[in-house]
Amino acid sequence: MPEIATRPLWHGRTIALLGILLVASNLRTAVAALSPIFAEIRMDFDVSSVGVGLLGMLPPVCFAIFGIVAPAFTRKASLEFVVVLALGVMLLGHIVRAGAGSFVVLAIGSAITFAGMGVGNVLLPPLVKRYFPDRIGLVTSLYATVMSVSTLLPPLVAVPVADASNWHISVGMWAIVSLIAVLPWLNILLRRRPAHPAHDVEIEEAEPAMLGRVWHSPLAWALGIVFGTSSLNAYAMFAWLPEILTDVAGTTPLQAGSLLSLYAGMGIPAGLLIPLLAARMKNVALLIYLGVACFIVGDLGLILVPGTATWLWVVFAGLGPLLFPLCLVLINVRTRTHQGSVALSGFTQGLGYTLGALGPLAVGLLHQVTGGWTVALIVLTGTALAAAAAGAIVARPRPLEDTFRP
Repeated sequence: MPEIATRPLWHGRTIALLGILLVASNLRTAVAALSPIFAEIRMDFDVSSVGVGLLGMLPPVCFAIFGIVAPAFTRKASLEFVVVLALGVMLLGHIVRAGAGSFVVLAIGSAITFAGMGVGNVLLPPLVKRYFPDRIGLVTSLYATVMSVSTLLPPLVAVPVADASNWHISVGMWAIVSLIAVLPWLNILLRRRPAHPAHDVEIEEAEPAMLGRVWHSPLAWALGIVFGTSSLNAYAMFAWLPEILTDVAGTTPLQAGSLLSLYAGMGIPAGLLIPLLAARMKNVALLIYLGVACFIVGDLGLILVPGTATWLWVVFAGLGPLLFPLCLVLINVRTRTHQGSVALSGFTQGLGYTLGALGPLAVGLLHQVTGGWTVALIVLTGTALAAAAAGAIVARPRPLEDTFRP
């Protein structure tokens, strides 16, 4: 890949940067908005623990499915056009969720929203590589941080808004964010101006051969496992952490929602620092092992002494998903070409979210079978070790294009 000169961050690409950050602000709001108000939702709908677990499964399931198929969309239309469609789907899903009169409709609206988010997840790394090839670490850091903030806010305001109005408004108000995010991309589409002279906006698809060959790359599989470990633990916590804390630590629903926000907030320092470090480090194994250690310490704290320094265990558990921004930046750092970035992004997120989908359901089933949370937390602790094993392969500084087996 030819060397690209560094340019000022804002030079000729301000709208693209704004668009990337606004897309990022939409990719987790619907995920984190439900679990703090499940108690109010259950007053309207009769939902079992398995039902809650299935609803918690929807984000990673949709992210997995649309992570796999999203690269195919870019073969038919530009990245920018697909982003606009994805944001439109998110907007529709928010509206359906807000008007849900049954648990089934709530689940359908959630699936629609998560489908749009799944496409957005995959498109952001290639968009960064297209518009900011000279600033991959910085822009990934910025949008990962925005994603963390957008994950932190919903559980922080969900209960107060639901108490002041109702849960329908609490889950539906995020449609406004989706509507705002469409505007920069419509501007770019209408003007049809490349934001970086080295990257023509008409060339974006992942070649079919690349999409097929990525399945044979050890790097792709290892990165998918690391991503999956982060997703499995994170989505299990987003679905169940408030109930876990209420049962084992005696917190109130409002306190549990605040602690879920603290959990999500740990993604802010991770999003700021990890991409910048990873873009400069030749061996990222230490970052992977750090994330694994945080998962283990956080889970063990909730198992052994949940009522003592509960916030500390939540902080450690929340730092574990530092593996997420690490994987995002490695998608670009470990590829030479735009086609490689699209293919690796789709494969990593498809596999990762498939594994992540097991978390909420497994925790819900284990809770229903055992009547407690200890076994479920032990299982989550064990899954973190898988990332440590895959880390040795991910840490090798070899591009995807060099790892295909003959």
